[in-house]
This record gives sequence, C-alpha cells and structure tokens, in this order.
Amino acid sequence: MTRRLAFALVVVMAPAVVGRANQGPAGPIARPRSITDMAARIERAVDASSRAPVAATADERVELVSLYSPGVNTPLWVDGQGRPGNDARTALSLLEEAAAEGLDPRDYGAEALRTLAAALEAAERPSLDDVAAFDVGVSVAMLRYLRHVHLGRVDPRRIGFRVDVPVDGHDFAALLRSAIGDHRIRETADGLRPPLAQYRLLRDALGRYRTLAADSSLSQPPRFEAVLGPGESDAGVPLLRHYLVAVGDLAANGAASADATLYDAGLVDAVKRFQERHGLDPDGIIGRATGAALQVPLSWRVRQIEMALERLRWLPDLADGRLIALNIPMFHLWGWDSIGATGVPSFGQRAIVGRAVSTQTPILIEEMRYVIFRPYWNVPRSILRNELLPAIRRDVDYLPRNDMEIVRGAGDNAQPVAPTPGNIALLEQGLLRLRQRPGPDNSLGLAKFVFPNDENIYLHGTPAQALFSRTRRDFSHGCVRVEDPAALAEWVLNDQPEWTRERIVEAMSGSRPRQVNLTRPLRVVLFYLTAAVMPDDGTVRFADDIYRHDERLDTAMGRV
Repeated sequence: MTRRLAFALVVVMAPAVVGRANQGPAGPIARPRSITDMAARIERAVDASSRAPVAATADERVELVSLYSPGVNTPLWVDGQGRPGNDARTALSLLEEAAAEGLDPRDYGAEALRTLAAALEAAERPSLDDVAAFDVGVSVAMLRYLRHVHLGRVDPRRIGFRVDVPVDGHDFAALLRSAIGDHRIRETADGLRPPLAQYRLLRDALGRYRTLAADSSLSQPPRFEAVLGPGESDAGVPLLRHYLVAVGDLAANGAASADATLYDAGLVDAVKRFQERHGLDPDGIIGRATGAALQVPLSWRVRQIEMALERLRWLPDLADGRLIALNIPMFHLWGWDSIGATGVPSFGQRAIVGRAVSTQTPILIEEMRYVIFRPYWNVPRSILRNELLPAIRRDVDYLPRNDMEIVRGAGDNAQPVAPTPGNIALLEQGLLRLRQRPGPDNSLGLAKFVFPNDENIYLHGTPAQALFSRTRRDFSHGCVRVEDPAALAEWVLNDQPEWTRERIVEAMSGSRPRQVNLTRPLRVVLFYLTAAVMPDDGTVRFADDIYRHDERLDTAMGRV
C-alpha cells in the first residue's frame, strides 16, 4: 500500500483523526468537521506558502503539493489537538541546530516557528489557520534544510564557480514523507550530510572556533609594531601567549620566562606551529605576514570553516574508490586508497598551482584515464602568443636552446619544420604548432597525468624543483605541478603490478613518450578550501584566499 493511499484511507475510515503519525494521547480536534476544515486550510496555506512563516520558493511549493497529497492535505506535524507532535519537536531542534552545520537557522525560520509552536501549545483551542500555517511552515523549512545539508545552500554555478554540482536523484518531498511516517527525522537528516571525514572534522572545529570567537579576552589579537625575533621583549608578548594557548599552539601548562614580555624559546616554538598552520614560513620571527595572520579576527576563521563545509556539500559522493584531491590554496595534493572513517590519506605531496592574478587553476572533478611518461609539451596558444613568440623573434637560437620545435599536424608523430620566418608566421596564425621535446628540461617534467576536461588541465612534473620550497606556490599557467611524479605514478598505477617503481623510473628515463592507460579510472578533485583539518594530527589549518573565492562565497552565503 502506498503512503498516499494510506493517508486517503485515514481520512475515509477515521474522519475525526488529524495528523495520524503525530496523534497525541489527548485525542483529535473536537469538531466533527475539523478534518474537512483542516484540509481546506492546509490547501490554502500551501497556496499561500510564499507568505508563510517560512516563505516557500516556487520549487518548494511544487514539493509541498507533492508532500501533502492533493485532495487529502492531512497535517503532518501536529497531534489530534492541533499541537506540535514529537516529529515537529525533533524538526524544530534540527532547524535551531543548523548553525552546527555551518548553516543559518534564519534561513529556516527557526525562531518564528518556535514562537508559533509555543502559541499552539499554550492555546486552549488552537486556531486551525495557525495550525495550518505552522504545519506548512515546518514542511517548507525541513525541505529546505534537507536540501541544504545535502547539496549546499549556494549553487556554485550562480556565483561564477566553474564546478558542476552533482546530479542528485533525491526526491526530498518523498524523503521527508518517509521520515515522518517512520519517525526518523533526525536520522534522515544525518544521512544526508556529506559522508566525508573532513566534513565531520571541520564540523567539530566549527564549534571550537565559535567558542574562541565568543571569548572577549581574545577580541583584541596581539599586535606588534616592529619585527619581533627570538630573545627580544615586547609589551604584546603576554597577549600573544594567551592567544596561542587558546588556539592550541602553546600548552597551557608550559613553562614561561620570569620576564612576561620576553619572547622565549617555548613561545617561539608555538609561533612556528601557528605559522605552519597558516601557510607561513615557520621561522619563528613575527614579521609582517605573521603579524597579519595574528590580526585576523577569530570570527573570520569561523566563517572560513563555514565556507569549507559549504564547499564540501557541493561534492559528489566520494566515499567509495580511490581518490586524488588537490586543495588549491594550501598547495598540497593527497591520495586516498579509501576515504574510510578516519580520512587519513595514503600519501601526500606539495604542489604548484596557477597564478592568482592571471592563470588560476580551476575547480573541477574529473577522472584520470592515463599517464604519459616523458611527454611532449604542446605549448598552449595563450603562452605561445603572450610569452614565446616575442622571444622567438628576438633570438634565432631560442628554439634549439630550449629544445623546442615547430611542427605540422597533430599527435606525437607530427613532423617538425624549419623555424623560417614563413613558418613562424604560420605558427602565429595557428596553422602550425610549437612543442618542447621530452627530457629532463621539459616544462612538464618526466610524467603527465591526464584526466580529460574542457579546461585542458592536468598534473605533471617540473624541472623547477626549487619552487617547492616556497610556502606560497602559485607559479603555473593553470596546470598543477607535482613535487614527486615518480611517487605519484607508483601510487596511481599500484593496481597494475607490472608497473613497479623500477619500471616507472625506466619509462621516465626512456627515449620516447610512453602512454599507460589506467585499468580503472581514478577520481580527481581540484578543490578550494581555506580551512581544513589535518586528519593525521587534527590540527586546523587556514590558507590565504589567493583567488578571492571566499569573497564571492561569503557574499552569497550572507544573503538570507
């Protein structure tokens, strides 16, 4: 028997019962015509839901019509006397706790619904119009909450992010109807959260940082007018010590110098931990960058965590299978054999991403299909036009000195042509192309990891290894340079046992390009979190908003 038919039978067989799933011990609303009256009021409340305590959108109104079973319109959240039932109380608690998910309870009218619930509880005989408004209001709020906790509050495409939100087959009205019927409101909501360990860890960190942000003793961060080095003294040191204890970089019971203003060794080590957590050079010197990081209000750290949770809700289900993920503003790449309960990655290494000003690495989710050892670098048109053509015209030896050649045709078998003025003109017109031959000086290094995408972005090695020692690493033209391509290749190909470390090194040292197809596609996520929790040690890290993505998302999330 379908649930809709069950609702219909309730009305036909027991016309004095309202809200079957939530009927209280005190019995139904007294008047014999209350079912008919109630159904009419529910229908009117659905029709007028754009003006309800929680104003419904057009899409939510469609869901409401489905939720309330047209022609039946049985209340879902009240007992027989028109008062909030147990499911309603659970729903209101969830809505009031929305901040724990990095969501805003105001989006769900939590306060207004709680006030209306109290009025229904206190009334000797609740108004049927108030009962209908409350019932429909809770339904709108819960439909919205379930969608937000699962897919996110903001559609990233509407604010210019180049990321496809996963196609989601959830019928939220059917999910909510089932949750009410089974009295599993909280369990249903919990099951819609992202199943990622990082989401759980950030959710826990959010509560901790909200507590820190509310601490009045931390409202004035430590400030230093000049560079402060180890062994020096400054009046700001006592406040620095208090701050570092609060955020967890300094043990509360650590030994302190008799001189409270002395920047002693224990405090220097704590500052190094703070610097490392904030993507700074951990030198223990409080200069301009460290001073600026100390001045960031803890309320903004809370907002960064809220935005990280929102971005994680945009992701498809990543719980199964192997995964490579790059966090762009933290310049780091991780790989997981299985996401698992702990979220601890199988490996990690430093990465270089696109320049913040001109060639940003895009956010995308694709599948790696193959690896090329000793690849050619086929120079993109933008780099050719803006950077290389002027150099080629100035210096006739530029091409041979950089192991480059002009070729006709596509593919690795394209034929080289002489760098004559005529061919350079054809190159400029796009009728010929430029490439760099394989080798240790090739801009792609000795391996290229391909996950086909519209942006033509891939992972690759690089001969410029010195750049990995920098703390800020946005130097590329958009593709991602990896620190140790041999180790990455070994992990990528570890389910193809013939590709041992020795064979990978041999292919990288060969005389020609070699493509190795993956037996199973490998999920690749290039993403953007300026707050993250390290699963191995639980430290909360923050990164600079190098692409200013946080600004757009903060504005979008600020709209209620």
